[in-house]
Amino acid sequence: MAEDAAAAAAEIISAQEREEREIRLSCRFYEEQFPALEECVMVQVKSIAEMGAYVSLLEYNNIEGMILLSELSRRRFRSINKLIRVGKLEVAMVIRVDKEKGYIDLSKRRVSKEDIIKCEERYSKGKEVNSIMRHLAETTGSNLLELNEKIAWPLAKPPYQNTHQAFRMAINDPEKVFGGLDVDQSIIDQLMVVVRRKMTPKPIKIRADIEVTCYQPEGIDAIIAALKAGEAIGKEGKAIKIKLIAPPRYVMLTTSLNKNDGFDAMNRSIDAIRTVITDRKGNINVSAEPHVTSDEEEHSLKLLMEQLESENREIAADSDEDE
Repeated sequence: MAEDAAAAAAEIISAQEREEREIRLSCRFYEEQFPALEECVMVQVKSIAEMGAYVSLLEYNNIEGMILLSELSRRRFRSINKLIRVGKLEVAMVIRVDKEKGYIDLSKRRVSKEDIIKCEERYSKGKEVNSIMRHLAETTGSNLLELNEKIAWPLAKPPYQNTHQAFRMAINDPEKVFGGLDVDQSIIDQLMVVVRRKMTPKPIKIRADIEVTCYQPEGIDAIIAALKAGEAIGKEGKAIKIKLIAPPRYVMLTTSLNKNDGFDAMNRSIDAIRTVITDRKGNINVSAEPHVTSDEEEHSLKLLMEQLESENREIAADSDEDE
């Protein structure tokens, strides 16, 4: 009996500790406690009722709101379940806020495609910042709200566009970003460990497939000159490698911290190849436009190159025996 009572007491204490921990680590993304009118917010559908759908505002510490039935769609519909599902994330526009009662009415039909893009981008950045700050609060035993008041929310104001941008700038110059904040250096040091681990840009791999042909007497020289011109573009910024798969197929590869910069370098490289090869009365066909490679695609390319290398070794060995 005594053991059962002790176990029950331990479970109660454990439950209390979990609840206290969750309260300590829970906080909205932004300084404002409630969203503004006509602001677009990210919500998660919790339940569906006759009047509409009850949702949680993810950026505002999951406070409850409702998307009214009349605000679900511009078109007529027979079933609400075809428009919205429990558990799904949606972008909704705030159309009424009662701060005293905590009522928030939202609209899905008033949201444009541009609104969705902007809201999803803001939510993604806010979620990343919140994850970093939550981790900091947990490792330092601090209250997340207090950390946000001292660090995250002041950095959301000018000269920075948002806290996410400030954290990215801090990777290279933490003193400039955090120097004016009233925060212990030990906290800043631990924050920078998390920021550098989670936000330091990782290079992405970009690939394009091309076919280069030239049937003139000096066609091989023309192809070599064209490919060298393409690789030379990489020297301006991003290194571009062009590898032979099997004539006339070639694969172009580069890495870049910025996808758009990488695509731009690849397209300029293709243009350089086209200029040289067409001047020599040859032709280039882009069989696969520049794109970010997947792990599966990289693995397939690696296997293909290994197979071709093995075949070349076998051919070379046969030639040696013939001699």
